[in-house]
Amino acid sequence: HIEWCNAFKQRLVEAGVRATVDTRSEKTGKKIAEAQIAKVPYMLVIGDRDIENGTVAVRQRERGDLGAKSVEAFVSDLLAEIAARDIHHPSGV
Repeated sequence: HIEWCNAFKQRLVEAGVRATVDTRSEKTGKKIAEAQIAKVPYMLVIGDRDIENGTVAVRQRERGDLGAKSVEAFVSDLLAEIAARDIHHPSGV
């Protein structure tokens, strides 16, 4: 899945979003727990079914598991959230 994840990451980066792919061989639960501690705003868990369906399983730091979303819907929602934040805090603060 790493190739697919890296391609999706590149799409996010090109849209101006900071993104990384965790390629460690740790269990998914451990990666999620560590991302929570690091205060990562969104975590995407991508499995076989997600790749087949063009979806991502979305976890948000404050709200937890948000379920599966289409790749297009996630990108659109994320960019809208960033734009709304930038309108309210133009300095990025």
